[in-house]
Amino acid sequence: MMTDYDIAELLKTSSPRTLYVIDKNGCLRQLRCPFRLVVLTDIAKLKRGQIVIVDEIKVTYELVTVYSIQGYLYYYFYFDIVAI
Repeated sequence: MMTDYDIAELLKTSSPRTLYVIDKNGCLRQLRCPFRLVVLTDIAKLKRGQIVIVDEIKVTYELVTVYSIQGYLYYYFYFDIVAI
C-alpha cells in the first residue's frame, strides 16, 4: 500500500489537465482537457448518452480517477472517452 508520502510524490508529477490512455490500436495517447466523454448511465444531472466536457482530471485518496465536469466530480467508470 502506498504511504501518504508516496501519494504526494506521485501527484507532484501528475497534471490535472492531462490523461494518458491506450487507444484501440494499443498506442499510448495523451488527452488534454477539455476532452469529450459520453455518459454510460444516468448519474446526478447527467443522462445516459449525453456528451460532456472534462474540465479537469483528479485522483481520490484511494487513487481512483475522477473527472471534473461543470463543477462536479464524477468517477471515471460512468463514462467512455469519445473518439480518441
